[in-house]
Amino acid sequence: MPWEDQYGYAQAVQVGDTIYVSGQLSHDDKGNMVGPAKLDASGRIADHANMEVQMRQTYANAKKILARFGASLADVVEEVLYVTDMETAFAAAGPVRKEAYGSQKPKVASTILVTPRLALPTQLIEIKFVAKV
Repeated sequence: MPWEDQYGYAQAVQVGDTIYVSGQLSHDDKGNMVGPAKLDASGRIADHANMEVQMRQTYANAKKILARFGASLADVVEEVLYVTDMETAFAAAGPVRKEAYGSQKPKVASTILVTPRLALPTQLIEIKFVAKV
């Protein structure tokens, strides 16, 4: 993604049997935001309705990153979700996480935190992952 070189970081690194995946967001293969949030006149998020769309894409992107290391979401042991609205995120997280991990009760330590803004103005969610292989 273009921001890797701009910011100077790796999407993921493996140290021994642990894979650390940098915060993933809802972008397509060209770096365009999938399900961008609507902004008000001042450039602030006006609507969190696309939280589920962004969350699904974020898990899909993490799956691709993990595959580069021969891993999958089944190897994830911890995740941290950074969201711009807790109520909307919490409503989406149950069904989306269960689908992403293929389990009604994923065996993944999970933390969810609210932040007023993420890296991109139309971004509603970012998720970082730790996987063991």
